[in-house]
Order: sequence, then structure tokens, then C-alpha cells
Amino acid sequence: MPSHPLRVAVVCSSNQNRSMEAHSILSKRGFEVRSFGTGTHVKLPGPAPDKPNVYDFKTTYEQMYNDLVRKDKELYTQNGILHMLDRNKRIKVRPERFQSCKDQFDLVITCEERVYDQVLEDLNSREQETFQPVHVINVDIQDNHEEATLGAFLICELCQCIQHTDDMENEMDELLQEFEEKSSRPFLHTVCFY
Repeated sequence: MPSHPLRVAVVCSSNQNRSMEAHSILSKRGFEVRSFGTGTHVKLPGPAPDKPNVYDFKTTYEQMYNDLVRKDKELYTQNGILHMLDRNKRIKVRPERFQSCKDQFDLVITCEERVYDQVLEDLNSREQETFQPVHVINVDIQDNHEEATLGAFLICELCQCIQHTDDMENEMDELLQEFEEKSSRPFLHTVCFY
């Protein structure tokens, strides 16, 4: 078992739905967790599929919330976006980009393969300093409220199992195989070094 609490990062595209739902659940379970997005901008659904609301990562959740209330309170209440932003602003002030964070984690969990590739690209482009391993794991989670909740509980269960392993480095592959079979979801796994 690791001698310190598992340091976990959860990453999706915009740091709004999937990563924030997992952030919420993991923090309630006592994990040292941060959440991130990898996109160049934060995108939230708009009045039509081709008209998303686009924000800079510097925009706070409160500012996004107020902007959407001003634009169409009924629409964004009905589709759950205001509820999601309300949850987010209780967890942290604004979304964060993974590529802008230089903190080290034991485990980085991504919510889709494209994000997994972006995280690996970023980690592999950094200069190695401490040679500490970081396990990057992808579990595909559809970007909707229901799947984000189910995915967050799966991520939490995975983190709890990893936290209680005696030898994370040698038990990870077997653990992930068990989770693949149990959840009927494919997991990707790569070890990078800081």
C-alpha cells in the first residue's frame, strides 16, 4: 500500500462534467484529487449542436453560470448545465488545463482516448526530473450526466483498489484486467515518468 494518500488527477476535455463528477466523489472519499481538461477552450452545449458556448479556461464557473442564466435560463436549467456549473463552483473556482499544471500525480485517469493521447503527449514532452512513475489510465465515459456519474463511481472504486494494493507497480495490470471484465469497458494504461 502506498505510504502516502494516492495523488489523483482526473482529466476530460473541458473540466466540466466527467472530470468534475469524479473530482467530487473522490474528494468526498478522502482522495487527494485535482481535475483538469485538455482542450484549448471550454465548450458547453449551446442552443444548437453547432452553436456551443465557448469559454477561456480563465473563466470562472460562476461567470459561465451567470452568462448562461442571462442567455437562456430555462434552456440551461432544463438541460442540466446550470446544475452542473453550480456543483463545479462548489468544488473549485475555475476549470484548469492539464498542460498548465506541473504538479506530480501517482495516477492520472482520463475519460476518453483522445484526452489520454493528449495527456501522454504532454507528459512525454516534459523533461524528466525525479523519474517518479505516474500511471495514466483511460476509461471511456460518454459525456452526459448519467454516464459521468456511473463513470465517477467506477473511477472511485478503481482508485480505492489501487490505494489498497501492496505493490502498485506490479499489481496494476492484473487489477485493470479485473476492472475491464467487471465493467465491460476497455482500459488503456501507460506508465510515464516525471
